[in-house]
Amino acid sequence: MLKRSAMRKGIHPENYRLVAFKDMSNDDVFITKSTADTKETITVDGTEYPLIKLEISRTSHPFYTGKAKLVDTAGRIDKFKNKYKKFEKKKTGPAPEAAPVKASSEEE
Repeated sequence: MLKRSAMRKGIHPENYRLVAFKDMSNDDVFITKSTADTKETITVDGTEYPLIKLEISRTSHPFYTGKAKLVDTAGRIDKFKNKYKKFEKKKTGPAPEAAPVKASSEEE
């Protein structure tokens, strides 16, 4: 039988409050509970909330929006090939045929 242990007391913050998070790249604002400290405030729907400014959020991140930038990998591959070209084995025409081995005159 498993013994259940109680959660430790006094380690979780008690001061959760509603806070407005604003994505500065597209001015999207969402409100959620947080303990983050801030001195700035914003009024949303007639209510004043503490404000946390974000550079990127779910409304502007390429993973969530599906607007990922395409990376030019062709240029990188060409640069890599040129850099390591000196280590490439030189390809020549077909391998020359080996001359037949002549038996020594002592064995005859």
